[in-house]
Amino acid sequence: MTVLERAEARASRRLPWGNPLVYLVAVVVIVAMLAPVAYIVLGGFRTNSQITVDPSGFPDPWNVGNYLGVLGGPVFWREVLNSVIVAVATTFGVVALGLMASYVIARYTFRARGAMYALFAAGLMFPLTVAITPLYFVVKTIGLMNTLPGVILPQIAFQLPVTVIILVPFLRAIPDEIQEAAEIDGCSRLGFFWRMVIPLSRPGVITVGILAFVFSWNAYLLPLFILNNQDAFTLPLGVQAFSSQYSQDTAKVLAFTSLSMIPALVFFSLFERRIVGGLTGAVKG
Repeated sequence: MTVLERAEARASRRLPWGNPLVYLVAVVVIVAMLAPVAYIVLGGFRTNSQITVDPSGFPDPWNVGNYLGVLGGPVFWREVLNSVIVAVATTFGVVALGLMASYVIARYTFRARGAMYALFAAGLMFPLTVAITPLYFVVKTIGLMNTLPGVILPQIAFQLPVTVIILVPFLRAIPDEIQEAAEIDGCSRLGFFWRMVIPLSRPGVITVGILAFVFSWNAYLLPLFILNNQDAFTLPLGVQAFSSQYSQDTAKVLAFTSLSMIPALVFFSLFERRIVGGLTGAVKG
C-alpha cells in the first residue's frame, strides 16, 4: 500500500464532522445554559454599585468580601449541614429500599409481581406538586412538621419509582446459572443478595444513589411546605430566606446563591459518567 493509499484509508476511518449548523445550535444552547450560572458566580465578586452601573459587566476590582461574609456566618453552614443530613439519609433510604424491592420483583416469581412493578411505574406519573397538599396533612398528623424526617421520608417515597425502574433490569440481567451455582454451594437467598446481587448491580446502585442525592439536595417545594423553622432550613429554602432578608444587597445574595449551587454542580460533574453508564446498563438490561 502506498503512502497516498494509507492516507486515504486513515481519512476514510475518521468520523465526519457533520452539519456545522448542529454545532452552532449546540454552542448556543450551552451558552444559554451556562450564562445564568456564570452571571451569578461573577456577580458575587462585584459590589452593588458595580451591578447597578453595569449589570452585565465583569468585576472590576474583584471583591471577595461577599463570599467571605457568607462563609464566615453560621447560617450558611447550618443550612449546609441540614442539606447534607437530608440528602444522605434520603439516598441511603432510597438505595436500600429500592434495591430490596427491585430484587424481589426481578428474581422472585409470584402472582402479584407484574402488578407490583406496574404500581411503581405508575408512581412516575404523579409528581410531587399533585400530592403536596395531602402529604402536608399526613406529615402534620404524624407529628413530623418542622423536622428533617418530615422531609426525608416523603422524598424516599417519591424517589422509589425511579429507583425500581432503573434497578430491575440490572437484577434481571444477572444469569440464573450464577444463582443456581450459589445455591449448590450452600448460599442462601439472602447470602446471594449480599454477596452477588449488590456487587453485580453496583453501576445501577451508584446511578440511583447519585440521582437521589441531587434530587434531595435541590428539593424546594417539599421543604417549603414542611419546614417553617429557620434552624431546620435546607439550602434551597435558605437561599430564598437570605434573598428576602438581604434584598437590597444584591451582590451578597448572588454570592450566597452561587455557594449553594457549587456542591450539587461539583457532585453531578464528578459522577456524570457513572450516571450515563448506569442508565445505559438499565436500557440494555
